[in-house]
Amino acid sequence: MTESVVTADCSASLHHVAGLMRDRNVGSVVICEHGYPNALITDRDLALMVVADGVDSAQSVREHATRPLVTCDADMDIEEAVALMVQHRIRRLPVVSGEKLVGIATLDDLAVRAGDLHMAQEMTAEVAKAALPEFFFHQRGG
Repeated sequence: MTESVVTADCSASLHHVAGLMRDRNVGSVVICEHGYPNALITDRDLALMVVADGVDSAQSVREHATRPLVTCDADMDIEEAVALMVQHRIRRLPVVSGEKLVGIATLDDLAVRAGDLHMAQEMTAEVAKAALPEFFFHQRGG
């Protein structure tokens, strides 16, 4: 898990969030409401909606971030975290302790931590299925 998580308030603009990703060199930002994580937006989300769909980058990230946010508990076993990622077809898993965001685990983090090349390849293949239209276009903003 990476302890430093880039976050933004749900009222932030898409432009601001894209700038955070660029400046902090990350591929996702956890969106918080009242200090609690409740959505996530990725660089891919921004590319597809702002650039490809022509959404105004001044719009609030609240309407475009992926919800519900799938999280894991800080004391969860690596196998459980991987299972969550595969089940939900996600590459990033915010880590919470109680109601506090304490980190983020990425598919790459877990693959490296597992130290098993075959397992890492299987994890990547399973989650990569999310790139297919029937998996990728899940509900947003609700």
